[in-house]
Amino acid sequence: EYNPKNAAIWDDFVRESSNGTIFHLQKFLSYHPPDRFNHRHLLFSKRGKLIAVVPGVDWSENNQRIYISHRGASYGGIVQKEGVGIRDAIKLVSLLVGWCKSQGFNKIILTPTPEIYFSEVHNHIGFALYNYGFRFIKRELTSVVSLKSSLKENFMLFKPEARTSTRKAIKQGLEVKISEDWEDFYTVLEKNLSLRHNVKPTHTLEELLKLRSLFPEDILLFGCYYKDKLIAGVVVFVANPRVLLAFYISHNQDYQRYRPVNLLFYRIMEWGIERDYKYLDFGTYTLNMEPNLGLAKFKEGFGALGRFRDTYYLNL
Repeated sequence: EYNPKNAAIWDDFVRESSNGTIFHLQKFLSYHPPDRFNHRHLLFSKRGKLIAVVPGVDWSENNQRIYISHRGASYGGIVQKEGVGIRDAIKLVSLLVGWCKSQGFNKIILTPTPEIYFSEVHNHIGFALYNYGFRFIKRELTSVVSLKSSLKENFMLFKPEARTSTRKAIKQGLEVKISEDWEDFYTVLEKNLSLRHNVKPTHTLEELLKLRSLFPEDILLFGCYYKDKLIAGVVVFVANPRVLLAFYISHNQDYQRYRPVNLLFYRIMEWGIERDYKYLDFGTYTLNMEPNLGLAKFKEGFGALGRFRDTYYLNL
C-alpha cells in the first residue's frame, strides 16, 4: 500500500508509464482536502521493480464498501509501465482482486485511462479485467480529434458550418491567448452552467486556482477576447505527453453570435500541433450512456469522433 513518503517515486513512475495522466499523480490527488477521501493507493512490484500503480479510495455507498479508482479524478484504473504483457496483466488484476477481498471490500469500480492516452495501445489489462469477471457499468463516449501534421489538415476536417463560424470569428477581430483571467472566466462558467444545466462547476474557483498553482505548465486557460473583454474560455489539462483535455468550455451568451468557441478550438489545435500532441479530447457528450445529440453534433463539427471511456465493476 502507498505511503506518502513514496510520493516522488509514484509520480516519477506515472510520468514514465504507458498510460499515466495528470489525474494519476499524487501531486494532483493530494489537492483534495484530507478529509474528503479515504485514500487506499496501491503499488505493484515484480522482482523489486515497480510495474504498476492504482490510485484508489475506500468508499461507502448503499451499505457496501467499494474500492473505487478514483472518486476524485477523471481516470483511475491500473497505471502500468511500458511493455506489460498479458501474463503480468492477469497477475496484476488477480492481485488487485485478492487484496480487495482481504480488506473486506464488497465491490471494485475502475475507470481506466482511455486508449488514446497510451504510448502504445494494447488491451492486456482490459482483457484481464473481463476475463476475471469485471463487467461494464457504463461505456461513455468522449469526443476526440486526432491532431494532424498541420492546422490546415485539421481545418479541412471541420464541417462546413464550423469552418464558416471560425472564419467569422477571425473576421470579427477576436483574439485568443493563454490567459490569467481565471476569475472572469469562472464567472462566465458559473452563469453558463446554471442557465443551461442548472449545475455548478466540478471545482470551486479556489480549487481551480490551487490546481493551476500546482500545475502552471499543464493547466491552462485559453481565453477568447472581444475588445479586451473575455467572452469565452477553455480550460485545457495537458493530460500527458500525447493528449490535451478540454476540461471546461464556456462562453458569454451575449457574445455567442461572434462564435468565440469555434476560434478557441481552432487556436488550441494550432497550439497542440506546434507542440506535437497527438489528440485533443473534448470530453464526454454522453451521461449514463444517454447521448446529448446537440453537443455531439457541435463537437463533430471540429472533426471529432467518439471514443469509449469505460467504467468496470466486479462484485466480490
